[in-house]
Amino acid sequence: MSWGTELWDQFDNLEKHTQWGIDVLEKYIKFVKERTEIELSYAKQLRNLSKKYQPKKNSKEEEEYRYTSTKAFLATLNEMNDYAGQHEVISENMTSLITGELTRYVQELKQERKSHFHDGRKAQQHIETCWKQLEASKRRFERDCKEADRAQQYFEKMDADINVTKADVEKARQQAQLRHQMAEDSKAEYCSTLQKFNSEQHDHYYTHIPNIFQKIQEMEERRIVRIGESMKTFADVDRQVIPIIGKCLDEITKAAESIDHKNDSQMVIEAFKSGFEPPGDVDFEDFTQPMKRTVSESSLSNSRGDGKSEPKFGGKSKGKLWPFIKKNKLSLKLGAGPEDFSNLPPEQRRKKLQQKVDELNKDIQKEMDQRDALTKMKDVYIKNPQMGDPASVDHRLAELGQNIEKLRLEVQKFEGWLAEVEGRLPMRTEQARRQSGLYEAQNTSAVNSCAQDRESSPDGSYTEEQSQETEMKVPATDFDDEFDDEEPLPTIGTCKALYTFEGQNEGTISVAEGEMLYVIEEDKGDGWTRIRRNEDEEGYVPTSYVEVYLDKNAKDVYKSLQKISE
Repeated sequence: MSWGTELWDQFDNLEKHTQWGIDVLEKYIKFVKERTEIELSYAKQLRNLSKKYQPKKNSKEEEEYRYTSTKAFLATLNEMNDYAGQHEVISENMTSLITGELTRYVQELKQERKSHFHDGRKAQQHIETCWKQLEASKRRFERDCKEADRAQQYFEKMDADINVTKADVEKARQQAQLRHQMAEDSKAEYCSTLQKFNSEQHDHYYTHIPNIFQKIQEMEERRIVRIGESMKTFADVDRQVIPIIGKCLDEITKAAESIDHKNDSQMVIEAFKSGFEPPGDVDFEDFTQPMKRTVSESSLSNSRGDGKSEPKFGGKSKGKLWPFIKKNKLSLKLGAGPEDFSNLPPEQRRKKLQQKVDELNKDIQKEMDQRDALTKMKDVYIKNPQMGDPASVDHRLAELGQNIEKLRLEVQKFEGWLAEVEGRLPMRTEQARRQSGLYEAQNTSAVNSCAQDRESSPDGSYTEEQSQETEMKVPATDFDDEFDDEEPLPTIGTCKALYTFEGQNEGTISVAEGEMLYVIEEDKGDGWTRIRRNEDEEGYVPTSYVEVYLDKNAKDVYKSLQKISE
């Protein structure tokens, strides 16, 4: 089944059909190109999504990614980044294997099609020229025959006329013979031209056109095969990345399965455990007897030197407000702290000190490794002077020795603070807790005297002056002695939270958008406002997060109190 024999008379339709085939191929190229653009856009959006939720470096958010659940989330983000990379691979492979190849093929196909149809038109023009020659020969033969017939009739007429001379008759006869000869010559030429045309026509319809149409058919079939192969490649490009995408999904599943809720719960304990003991029972105060009332050391009230007792809010410990020490307020708000971490609870302080000691020990080890390497280099220089001057490393060795000595002094300093805080941490057993209650009841006066001797350090921490005769561990509630010496700040106005603020740092308080709270200390130029929710909850929030409504009278009173205190 060949186009040359079956479609010998469909030259124009074949020309339109092959052009349509090229249009289909170009449409498919455009489809693949748009698919690659979609893949690139999708990959870009996935990468941006992964980057958006990545923790910021050197931020508190990065510290939160130590939990197994957040680690799993981070692994998911990383896998999604790799997932996006596979879509970029799809786009690149489709561009190189399909779009690029087919674009070049289309250009070659257009040139080949143009060549074939040019040959077809040329053959068509040739057969038309032969046909015109045949028609011209035919008309000439016809004309010569008519003229020969007229010349014969004229001769016969002249021959029958008795009035015509013999010379005229002979002339008419010669003219008739000439015309007959011309007719015979035209006939011979017409026969020759006819045979030639028939031969050309036979070759045209049985040889030339079939060959040309056969080439066009082969060209069209190659186009169809090529577009089929491209569609197969289109699927294969996707199929090649499926195993890698499957690995990404498997890693996400593995990360999800690695989440350990018990471990995360334990990490929360380690992160926020203060080391303080819960407060003991509040002693009964008998107001029916005229006596100087004292309060148990384990209660949440504080004994004043002038005998005044101050009731606390709902019997709850003010220990939760212990970071709000006036002297270290600024350092807390700015995220700074004293070198010995004395602004932290005992357990957190111990962890920070231990971490600092470990870091210093690592630094010492690095310096010692460098010193050992330089010492070996110096030995090599001594044995082989041509390799270098041994004295050239002496300065660096001396510098490393000084650094190591400084670091060791730092380690001793932090180890001393660590030993101090570990010595102050309360015992954990229930028996020790019961004994501590009895111990407090028996030594109330001694503890009160110890509390009076305690002085606050400039950075807001506390120190204890221990008696030479006896050494005792003060219960955790006594660490808040400095709070009990301060009267609660008066309310100077109200404020409305414009945005939600997660008060995760020490000294801050969390607020919800639209929440109304009391203002107890306005912004002093550092960008923070001190607010109170109730008697037990107060802290600092960014001034830009709240809309403050100050009461003028309360503000004046507050300023007066500040001047008096100063």
